[in-house]
Amino acid sequence: MTIRLGYQIPSFSYPGADPAQIFGTVARQARDAEAAGFDTVLVMDHMYQLPAIAPVEEPMLEAYSTLAALARETTTVRLSALVTGNTYRNPALLAKTVTTLDVISGGRAVLGLGAGWFAREHEDYGFEFGTWTDRFARLDEALRIIGPMLRGERPTVDGAWYRTRDAINNPRLRPTVPIMLGGSGEQRTFRLSARHADHHNINCYRPDLPHKLSVLRRRCAEIGRDPDTLTTSFLTRAVVTETAAEAKRIMAELPETWAPITIAGTPDHLASVLHDEVLAHGVGGVIISLIRNGHEPGVVTSAGAALRPLFSRT
Repeated sequence: MTIRLGYQIPSFSYPGADPAQIFGTVARQARDAEAAGFDTVLVMDHMYQLPAIAPVEEPMLEAYSTLAALARETTTVRLSALVTGNTYRNPALLAKTVTTLDVISGGRAVLGLGAGWFAREHEDYGFEFGTWTDRFARLDEALRIIGPMLRGERPTVDGAWYRTRDAINNPRLRPTVPIMLGGSGEQRTFRLSARHADHHNINCYRPDLPHKLSVLRRRCAEIGRDPDTLTTSFLTRAVVTETAAEAKRIMAELPETWAPITIAGTPDHLASVLHDEVLAHGVGGVIISLIRNGHEPGVVTSAGAALRPLFSRT
């Protein structure tokens, strides 16, 4: 499983839209992405909007309800969360949920998974947050349940965090559902990907990407896995503009922590940066998150037209 060109929908705050109109805008973006040549559509798995994007009170749709609905709005794109917070769901239930999405979509589900990090969501919703070490221990244990259930096995686990007994997961459409882990942690996240994942999405500063790819390959080699069997993609935030002057203004307005991981400019500029600073280092694909204006008609289409040719060059 590989993601060459993915489109992430990071926001459900659309000017002038009331709640009854939100999903229509989401569905249009997914259809436009599919028509423009994107191979995967992804949504965030959060209860609140991320503070770096907008106030937490802004709209946020539940991920798997949204993905199931998008399965009926699209026909070819794969569907995934980027990424599911492991702490939000029992792992056996998550395996059942993503397998059901796979059945509904005709075999297009991907399980994107991570350890969870947004403390306020946990506190407000009553999810146990714990320490950083706790969350990765839980993710490791969850994967030992989820992976077998996606393959049709019936795991019995009596762990420190989770318990299952001969857990059955039917119906299933495919031999398994691909697992994608997301993150840039070299010690824990990369080791979990090497052991459990089919695909890894890296989120880091672009200059750090060659090092991250090298470490990820090393983590595979440490356990005797062929690194070429773990495909990769890179997450970038982007704003499509008509002019360089507009791009410069937008970059100046972005939060300080977002500016170094965002590209603003024309679609051709976005393609040039991704070709020279991302794909040239050997990563397998890109996922773009159009944080400011992906919901505007034509933006996804123009981005796809510029980015799709990159994959005939790599």
